[in-house]
Amino acid sequence: MTLASAPTAFHPPPDPSRNHPPLTQSSGRLAGLVWTLGLTLLIAGCAGSPAARQTNQAGAGSTVPSGSPQPATASSSYNHPPLSTIVSAQASAPPVVTLAAPEDIWDRIRRGFAMADLQNDLVRDREQWYISRPDYMQRMTERSNRYLFHIVEEVERRNLPMELALLPFIESAFNPQAVSSARAAGMWQFMPATGQSFDLRQNAFRDDRRDVLASTRAALDYLEQLHGRFGDWHLALAAYNWGQGNVNRAITRNQRAGLPTGYTDIDMPLETRMYVPKLQAVKNILARPESFNAQLPPIGNHPFFDTLTLERDIDVALIARLAEVSEKDFRALNPSIKQPIVMAAGTPYILLPWDNANIFERRLAEYKGPLASWTAWVVPSTMTAAQAASRVGMSESELRAVNNIPPRMQVRAGSSLLVARSDQHNRDVSEFVADNASLSLQPEAIVRRGSVIVRAGDTLSRLAARHGVSASNLARWNNLRVSSKLKAGQRLSLVKTQRSSAVAAKGGRKMTQKSTQAKGKSVKRSTKKATIKPTRTASKKKARKN
Repeated sequence: MTLASAPTAFHPPPDPSRNHPPLTQSSGRLAGLVWTLGLTLLIAGCAGSPAARQTNQAGAGSTVPSGSPQPATASSSYNHPPLSTIVSAQASAPPVVTLAAPEDIWDRIRRGFAMADLQNDLVRDREQWYISRPDYMQRMTERSNRYLFHIVEEVERRNLPMELALLPFIESAFNPQAVSSARAAGMWQFMPATGQSFDLRQNAFRDDRRDVLASTRAALDYLEQLHGRFGDWHLALAAYNWGQGNVNRAITRNQRAGLPTGYTDIDMPLETRMYVPKLQAVKNILARPESFNAQLPPIGNHPFFDTLTLERDIDVALIARLAEVSEKDFRALNPSIKQPIVMAAGTPYILLPWDNANIFERRLAEYKGPLASWTAWVVPSTMTAAQAASRVGMSESELRAVNNIPPRMQVRAGSSLLVARSDQHNRDVSEFVADNASLSLQPEAIVRRGSVIVRAGDTLSRLAARHGVSASNLARWNNLRVSSKLKAGQRLSLVKTQRSSAVAAKGGRKMTQKSTQAKGKSVKRSTKKATIKPTRTASKKKARKN
């Protein structure tokens, strides 16, 4: 299209058929601007035509080479393909996203479901298992009241499927103190090695696998990692339960055999095969409680607890008193704290119910007394509990009780003991001790004194070898020289040092290799865990080690 240069202003003649008011100078200028704008739009329209686009692609001032197809003019006609036959079709509108706020946490969870549903007989079997135990379901859902909002917030923040927020129902029934027979611990049931790989500290003073915030962070990190590896949420969940190495090997076996590699296709232990059906069953019940005649406790869509930062060590009993909560409720929100003191260097925050957090902050600012009555002491040399108690000014029974030291056991050098504060031990616990505290024990030595009769031809060396002592000690006990001659029938003093018993010695070797956190687990073992997973297989002992 060729256009002549247009004037910058154009005044169309007035229409005699209309009664126009006389044009002023400004109105004429406005009309000219409108006309110019119209021409500009017309030029833009022409430039958008196929011919104009081809001309523009050739470049300003360039010509189309001879022999090339000539651009079509505005009057050219296009060769359109034949029109399709009009037929009726089913139209469906996209789902409408409600803008109303969730009524409660259950409604919020339902809106975030995003995993593909698993539908098989195992799911229906688990549905029946749960709905046939309404008391168990009630306890489990009520226990989740403290933690569910925080977990939902974290899942949403990472844009993950909301089904993951239900995983603690399957793992621990939302019991942060749960410990499995395979030594998995906490609400998310981390194995010791896996917990360490996700920076969950486990020592004599605390176990972060039970920490509500730290374990939730680690669990979602781990699940995201597994989903990135397998590209499927069901396989990621299987790996969370069974170990990613085991799942990977099962997939490889199916690939080599030319078989499918989905969650329902690979060969896995019964516990792992039931794992996703359990989660699907809980999801179905929470999604449609009325269909299962289930009652969900009301849980508001708001935080249950607040997080408070600590700058100094402080007794658990004092926190509970200032916050006006029971120690039991405090430990339910802070289950990683195993001692009667919170060490700020290792646990720099605490969780308190929302309203009680304000009370605690106000009353702590007004409090003038000592904050902590305990501290940590690193044992300089191997000693008995009685000797250690004497060094720190405590009774032996109190030292044993607070540090969980069994009878007839010695404390090895380098162990960290919780001791009462005194003028000699009056500092907050250091970060190194708070993060790396260990308690290593060994059986106490038992000294047995006796005597032995010298036989004909005996020497001190021969006699010492026969009774398992050194010749120098035997000589010292009897005020003799090693070269002294002995007479037949002579009676010599003999001293023997033994462990308390063979059983104690065996236990001592184990406790030398492991800190007393393992011992503490046996005391805090959860009976509810057996209710959740009544049939445990050997595969669980390998879970999450790979």
